[in-house]
Amino acid sequence: MKQFVSEIENIQAIAGEIAVLKKNGMDYSIHRGRTAQLIDRIHPKKLELVLSEIIDRTPEAKTFRFVSKNAYLPPFEAGQYINIFAEIDGVRTSRPYSLSSSPKQRAYYDITIARIKTGFVSDYFLDNAIIGDNFESSSPSGEFHYNPVFHGKNLVFLAGGSGITPFMSMTQDVLNSGLDRKIHLIYGSRTEDSAIFLEELKDLSSRHDNFKFTLVISEPSDCYDGETGFITGECIKKQVRDFDLATFYICGPQIMYDFCKRELLNLEVQNKRIHQEMFGSRQDIQNEAGWPDNLTGKEEFTISLSDGRTLRGLSGESLLTSLERAGVRANVCCRSGECSLCRVKLVSGKVFQPRGVLLRYVDEKYGYIHSCKSFPLSNLEIIL
Repeated sequence: MKQFVSEIENIQAIAGEIAVLKKNGMDYSIHRGRTAQLIDRIHPKKLELVLSEIIDRTPEAKTFRFVSKNAYLPPFEAGQYINIFAEIDGVRTSRPYSLSSSPKQRAYYDITIARIKTGFVSDYFLDNAIIGDNFESSSPSGEFHYNPVFHGKNLVFLAGGSGITPFMSMTQDVLNSGLDRKIHLIYGSRTEDSAIFLEELKDLSSRHDNFKFTLVISEPSDCYDGETGFITGECIKKQVRDFDLATFYICGPQIMYDFCKRELLNLEVQNKRIHQEMFGSRQDIQNEAGWPDNLTGKEEFTISLSDGRTLRGLSGESLLTSLERAGVRANVCCRSGECSLCRVKLVSGKVFQPRGVLLRYVDEKYGYIHSCKSFPLSNLEIIL
């Protein structure tokens, strides 16, 4: 009986505390039924953007600044990307681009795009996009960002080409906020003229003791007197102080990532201290390790869908690209084999999947593939 009374007394005390909180603090009960709305403020399914400014960076790269149509942009971690959609010659497609602006302000999002060989979306932005154009994108996504629990305070960024973009956001995040971290950015570029954000990075390095910037040029001009060649293990060891305490981040083309990862492992850097940004499949997929010797990338196959439609696919073109080119809507975000949104079920046929595809155990068990990283090697039958 006493225990029962005690329990009642506790309940009454708690009820009294609740009454005080309702009077003087936030009453969370008023948010019942608004879970989806609250989550949508942090991670909405899509964003409606307007191109507000275009900033020239190099002869072949520009920054595109977007504002929100509804005056709100969700928060993001420095290093994350948005997947932006575009209608090009009747084809609705998308590409993930790292945010190059600082997460400490959300008046706008910046993405910085460099021209690439046979670029479809990059050419469209660089040649055709104009201020005032409307776009749709995903909310910020991706796991390529600083983790305070595991990554320490001594950070080394290894960038190649347009892989500089997430590091620009990360660097601004640290320096603009006065965070207690040291950054050494080693940036590999073909020429000085093609190095994106070069003057901005030099300026930041001159003004902040905790940021060091090293430019490495592979095709230097006669007047260039800095580091030349590639970002080798010897170069990294020469430049980086406190090498054994550093956490390494790599972002750039697949060939650059493979080279730098191998150089770091040869220096006995533990794999857990190396982090990479996920990149889409290489343009010349037929040169990827494991590609069948008897295929050139130009072979044509038939792709049969579960609703009875058929479309044409090329061995050197991802299944997702073939679907988009035929006007078939597919759920997509990272286009790098990581997020799994573009999964389809492979009923029959054979596909090639390059490195970096993060298939779950259940995907492999039940025959699901990531269409963004699957290349037909025969006629296919799939379920969307």
